[in-house]
Amino acid sequence: MTTSNTVSATTASENQDLNSGRSNDYRAIVAGRRSVREYDPTVKISREEMTELLEEATLAPSSVNLQPWRFLVIESEEAKAKLAGIAWSNQTQVLTSSAVIAVFADLKAFDNADEIMSSAVEKGYLPQEVKESLMANYTNLFSTVPEDMFRNMVLLDTGLVSMQIMLSARARGYDTNPIGGYDKSRIVEMFGMEEGRYVPSMLISVGKAAKEARLTTRLPVDRVAEWK
Repeated sequence: MTTSNTVSATTASENQDLNSGRSNDYRAIVAGRRSVREYDPTVKISREEMTELLEEATLAPSSVNLQPWRFLVIESEEAKAKLAGIAWSNQTQVLTSSAVIAVFADLKAFDNADEIMSSAVEKGYLPQEVKESLMANYTNLFSTVPEDMFRNMVLLDTGLVSMQIMLSARARGYDTNPIGGYDKSRIVEMFGMEEGRYVPSMLISVGKAAKEARLTTRLPVDRVAEWK
């Protein structure tokens, strides 16, 4: 039974559905998500399925639709071993996972604004004159926005896409763990990302749990929400 401060386990049938393939049961997906710290190392996620997972995740909203997230899918044993060296107490998640998705915020995301809006025009989602007006307004806006404000904005957007990565993975029967404990000052150079452009947000390990993760509780809604 679900209580006001406890996240209930999914039912046996719901778990079976999740572990045997794709699920569209929102409640089962959300309630079944756990932060898993040890995975079955024999389970590998294909590049095709990982691409589909990321395509779903990038349906997340972002400020003026700049989509400032960038992903580095770390899946080879060599690359995971390199990452484990800067992941401190999170090495087990890194080494046993099928892959680790490193999420970055792109500080030059506005460079893609014209391409994004032009695509919307081509698909009939946006009139050309509206696109031109928006581009003029946004160009003026972002030329004056302080760097730290833009940085905070795009990092917030990476949080939105990261949650969708974890839910998309769970819908496919996989488990995840968001990881903040790693050396963010080294990962950009270590994996050849453009320094000064890409800001590390988090790591997300993905795979099949080797053992059932423990249940956790949540504060009741009346402790975290107010109505006025």
